[in-house]
Amino acid sequence: MAQPSGRTNCDHLKKLIREVPDFPVKGILFYDITTLLKDRVGYATLIDALAEYYLPKKPHLVLGIEARGFIFGPALAYRLNAGFVPLRKPGKLPAQTARWDYELEYGKASLEIHRDAIEPRQRVIIVDDLLATGGTAEASVHLAKSLGAEIAGLGFVVELDFLKGRDKLAPYDVHSLLHYDK
Repeated sequence: MAQPSGRTNCDHLKKLIREVPDFPVKGILFYDITTLLKDRVGYATLIDALAEYYLPKKPHLVLGIEARGFIFGPALAYRLNAGFVPLRKPGKLPAQTARWDYELEYGKASLEIHRDAIEPRQRVIIVDDLLATGGTAEASVHLAKSLGAEIAGLGFVVELDFLKGRDKLAPYDVHSLLHYDK
């Protein structure tokens, strides 16, 4: 059976992810990627799979969303011969920043980036560990575009398909390695 668009077969990596019931609250099944990260073959496979997908897009920069995007972003940037730029929570960057405020299902949040981090028309890949409802990823797109970036794609390790976060990112190439339907 063919994989849906934007889906690489890395399902064997799911065996390396610990499932923690009732975390952070009762009724939630948490997919803990720390067990995948500590597996040297699993982590290398993850970075290689993301790099293979994004190499043809020739990105200039990889943008990592705080905090777990910092785990994958630099390694992916290295493999793509691209630079790495952190998207941070407010107050963490020392130079002049651009900021994007956005709504989450449980409140408000903001992301910041250095104003000089992206040059107009640079192709960027935005990465994070998880695509859930898509709010943070959507805010990241807006923030990058506000500085003139061309969005070459958004990459995630895990996507919770049932939350339909991909819908908020419909105009863009969204690539997730692992999919969970519940």
